[in-house]
Amino acid sequence: MNTLTYKDFVGSFNYIEEEEMLYGKLQGISDLVTFQGTSITEVKNAFIEAVDDYIELCKEVNKDPFKSFKGTFNIRISPALHRQATLKASRHNLNLNQFVQKAIEQAVNQ
Repeated sequence: MNTLTYKDFVGSFNYIEEEEMLYGKLQGISDLVTFQGTSITEVKNAFIEAVDDYIELCKEVNKDPFKSFKGTFNIRISPALHRQATLKASRHNLNLNQFVQKAIEQAVNQ
């Protein structure tokens, strides 16, 4: 998957060979906003236009353009990895939630 960024928005896009088109959508929002193009330049311009249009629409209806996150989510990992993470967290005087949060923070801030 390929991504573009503009004004804190991320768009992902893929090439559809049969149609010779690049199709994409905005990520991290509650609505479905898509864009397309036949070249990287076209898809980038379409992405920027989609972001600007979406921001304007959200202003008109007084809506936060970004998806709301609660700060909780479930993950599925192997039992062996679960055990290893729990033991490592314990060795660092952390509970599993704290350990996972620190690991995600480190990965995001790299």
